[in-house]
Amino acid sequence: MTDEYEIDHYEVLQVSPKADQDTIERVFRHLAKRFHPDNGDSGDADRFSQISQAFRVLSNPEERARYDAGYGKARRAQWKIFDQASATNNVESDRRIRLGLMTLLYQARRRDVDSPGMGIIDLERILDCPQDHMKFHLWYLKESGWVQRLDNGFYAITVEGVDELNRQEIPWAGRMHQLPATTEPEPEEVIRPSAATG
Repeated sequence: MTDEYEIDHYEVLQVSPKADQDTIERVFRHLAKRFHPDNGDSGDADRFSQISQAFRVLSNPEERARYDAGYGKARRAQWKIFDQASATNNVESDRRIRLGLMTLLYQARRRDVDSPGMGIIDLERILDCPQDHMKFHLWYLKESGWVQRLDNGFYAITVEGVDELNRQEIPWAGRMHQLPATTEPEPEEVIRPSAATG
């Protein structure tokens, strides 16, 4: 992913890519007040800088249009969790697909708690994973109580799903909108001395 999309401006402002200018301005004012470095309770200079940069891009129609032109492609590349040539039946690939689904649904719930669902087409497009491969995983997540099917047919993460996602050892934790590339090497195992060794 290019540096321009290293930080998802929509995610920073916690708004949908379809948000109108009034919404972007309202959310920016709220977040800027909350994270301004002069705020003794919740000030955060780094977060304020990210919020300001996101607002600068998204509030300018020309800048936003330029950003949006590559946003969809960059987001799909960012969420791609396996390539079509890779085996889709091994345990690690399956785990990555399930974590990818849960992470997307977590972000959808976080972004809009009142309308948190995502459709199968969006999940397929963003994860670059065919529906046929996702059926098993969606079944598993629903049976586990971590995902539910809404009345409108969309999928949404449940409270249990959020708790489960928080329990997972996720290599991209802290960067919930950035899944790792499949070519990324596995982290080396940490060997801790046992109580028996001196």
